[in-house]
Parts: sequence; structure tokens; C-alpha cells
Amino acid sequence: MIKQICANKKANFEYEILKKYEAGIVLEGSEVKSVRSGGISVTDSYVKIINGEIFLINAYIKPYTQSTSFLPDPRKKRKLLLRSEEIEYISKKVSEKGLTIAPLRVYLKGNFIKVEIGVCRGKKLYDKKASLKEKAVKREIEREIKKI
Repeated sequence: MIKQICANKKANFEYEILKKYEAGIVLEGSEVKSVRSGGISVTDSYVKIINGEIFLINAYIKPYTQSTSFLPDPRKKRKLLLRSEEIEYISKKVSEKGLTIAPLRVYLKGNFIKVEIGVCRGKKLYDKKASLKEKAVKREIEREIKKI
């Protein structure tokens, strides 16, 4: 069973997603409880490869309110768990011009918290305008169908 916790809608608008990967994330106890209750945001975050490991940087995890002891930094970098072959493939792709890695969504898969990351290419301004036009047309069609 998959339950979505948060999504990065900005990434779908800004980037053309070429390939998606499911990664685990290393969290501390109070962070897990906070994420399960929906206290995470990946909107302004990004993914970076450092020394052959993948990290989620600048993701905000709200401090858990019932935690009394050590509270970790809400915006610290967090390690993502992927297979070494996947990390090598992603690093080769990112070394190409114009490709980047972006977090797309955070979800629960069974008892595990997963982060979906995507190898992406930035959209040009005219691609973004086309996306907005397409969205407006779909919305208009939905309105017409509801009237009938």
C-alpha cells in the first residue's frame, strides 16, 4: 500500500522527467514520526551526488512536537539509499549537459518512507507555456463535461 505524504509540483512544471527512481531515506526517530504525520516539504530541495553517495539537500522536516530530547536540524542533508549501479548510472547521466536530479515526491510504502527522485532536463520557457495551455484546455473540458 502506498500513501503519498508530499509532492514536488514545482519539479513537474520546471523539468521534463526522463527517468524515475525509488530511494530510501536515512532519518532519525523523531524525524520519522514527523514525516509520517505530514511534516515534510521537498519543494525547495535538490539532490546531489557527493563522494559516490546521493544526498537530499535542503528538504524541510518539521521538528516533532512531542519529542523532548535531541531535535535534529530541520534542513540538514539526508542520505538517500540506492543501489550502487543506479548511483553510477545517475552520475553519468547528470554529467551530461543540462541534466539534473530532483526529488519528486515522498511516500510511505508499507512501513518504509521512500523518496521518488527523477533524472530531469530543464524545460524551456515555450515548453512551460505549452504545459500551461494544455492544463487550461483540460480544465475547460472538465467544466464542459460537468455542465452536461
